[in-house]
Amino acid sequence: MFTKIFKNGTVPETQLDMQNIPAHIAIIMDGNGRWAKKRHMPRVAGHKQGMETVKTITKAASDLGVKVLTLYAFSTENWKRPEGEVKYLMDLPEKFFNKFVPELIENNVRVKVMGYTEQLPASTQKAVLDAIEQTKHCTGMVLNFALNYGGRAEIVTAVTNLVQKANEGQLAAQEVSEELLSQHMMTADLAPYTDPDLLIRTSGEERISNFLLWQLAYSEMVFMDILWPDFDQVALQEAIKSYQARNRRFGGLKEEEE
Repeated sequence: MFTKIFKNGTVPETQLDMQNIPAHIAIIMDGNGRWAKKRHMPRVAGHKQGMETVKTITKAASDLGVKVLTLYAFSTENWKRPEGEVKYLMDLPEKFFNKFVPELIENNVRVKVMGYTEQLPASTQKAVLDAIEQTKHCTGMVLNFALNYGGRAEIVTAVTNLVQKANEGQLAAQEVSEELLSQHMMTADLAPYTDPDLLIRTSGEERISNFLLWQLAYSEMVFMDILWPDFDQVALQEAIKSYQARNRRFGGLKEEEE
């Protein structure tokens, strides 16, 4: 189900099976703080460099034909970080989108955001909403940011909405299904690419940290030692190459295994 990859080589794009590119890639962008610490720099310097990596990987994924790229930008637990770091992270969307939206439009990339955005500072909300509005006409890859997002909270919210519908007489218990619950998740409007085919986590950590708990049920997982600010097109291709070597059975068997 998952593989840990060490950055010890390259995978030229020509070696990828372009007919088997994961439609939805989700990334836990981990290691910004450690990247900065290794260079005796403040943690915010790692986040700044990490945003440059977001630009690089967005273009690379779009060029490969990925349909949805979901990036874990800020979790519901990240509010526990030092106040100065949180403030910097809340200011990043405005700086990021102001510079990057023209390039997103040029690359036909549409911005979406999932999470409890109403809890974000007003300036952050405006930057996000402006980027969504400015790119809404784009028809290529969706760049989906998970911002103030938590997987458990998402499931609780979905169940709460279903219970409310039941209390109002709009839903019977026997009508509840996996499909119905999926339709109440924050990824519902990404259909038919609601569930990631591939999850990548950088920095060497091997956990999913409350990210897309429902949607990752059958995702392939690749954990890489490289820190997020150092992640590049070659590393992305390495992860996809690993994905392409998997035998995805979704709980069943392929014909040759029967």
